[in-house]
Amino acid sequence: MSGGTRKITALLLSSLLVLGSLTGINVNVLIIIMGVIAIIYSYTGGLKSVLWTDFIQGSVLLIGVTFSLVFLLAHIDGGIGAVFSTLTTEHKFLAADQPIFNINIFKDSVFILIVGAGFNTMGSYVSSQDIVQRFTTTTDTKKLNKMMLTNGALSIFIATVFYLIGTGLYVFYQQNALPPAAAQDQIFASYIAFELPVGITGLLLAAIYAASQSTLSTGLNSVAASWTLDIQARLTKKELSFEKQTKIGQYVSLIVGIFSIVVAMVLANGGVKSAYEWFNGFMGLVLGILIGTFILGAFTKVANTFGATLAFIAASLVMVGIKYFVPAEAVSIWSYSLISIAVSLAVGIPASIIYRKAKGDTSVPAPNTTIYKN
Repeated sequence: MSGGTRKITALLLSSLLVLGSLTGINVNVLIIIMGVIAIIYSYTGGLKSVLWTDFIQGSVLLIGVTFSLVFLLAHIDGGIGAVFSTLTTEHKFLAADQPIFNINIFKDSVFILIVGAGFNTMGSYVSSQDIVQRFTTTTDTKKLNKMMLTNGALSIFIATVFYLIGTGLYVFYQQNALPPAAAQDQIFASYIAFELPVGITGLLLAAIYAASQSTLSTGLNSVAASWTLDIQARLTKKELSFEKQTKIGQYVSLIVGIFSIVVAMVLANGGVKSAYEWFNGFMGLVLGILIGTFILGAFTKVANTFGATLAFIAASLVMVGIKYFVPAEAVSIWSYSLISIAVSLAVGIPASIIYRKAKGDTSVPAPNTTIYKN
């Protein structure tokens, strides 16, 4: 729930800081406009409207950024060769002081980056409602497999395109002057505004912010679904009708949307240097804790509610301590998930076993709730 709210806030803030600097419109006005639009079609249309707008806006974004990369490479002296040369010679792909492997897993290395990023991604797919809800729109296993494969292929493709754009922009602005509006989170948007052909500029900027808005609406819908199905259903003694669930979800979307607008406005006026870093720092902390609990439940047969609860509390305390009371350079953010998993297993397994023995519990996990067949 809190992760979803923070994600919504970060999307509002990061995209509209750029748009505000390019258009001269007050960022608070833009935050209100974008937030209200997303609330309206999330409130009235539900998941179906979110999925269709996601598809349309995502398709435009994919085409637009691919065109941007091609256009960028065509206007760099040396073309794609200069980009790949910069990746290696200027250590844009791998930092000069970054080892392939470091025995100290708390320090940065290529190994810990790949493993940590992999677990963080896994955490998103098993605990982030805005992602999970997309895969629950069908119960056909073949369709689900196609969705996963297509999602994986598109994710790798778009990540590669953006990484190449990032290095391409570095090379381009080594050869050309930076535009006046360029700042830490605004280089690509500034390039779009000042370098792309007229017409394409407006289309791509609209696609980027439309994609941000579609993700924002997905976040609103996911928070509403989480509250209605996971929390409200347990608080209410009697079974809720579909109409009642829909109405509760709409109210939650409205409340969370307004709250996110207010928080985004506070942060916009509070001197946040990078919304991207702020968001990733928080999500790394949250996903690290959640993935530890998931691993405990899915990969062991002894885990129970008592052990999982203690594991979650212990992992939360450890991760909060590391995040806020340990120097940032002492522990790599890519180690968070590994630490959380280790703490969750170290606390959750013994606690579950002790609880089982104390209660005489010999039950086994329900079918399809662990990686084991029985």
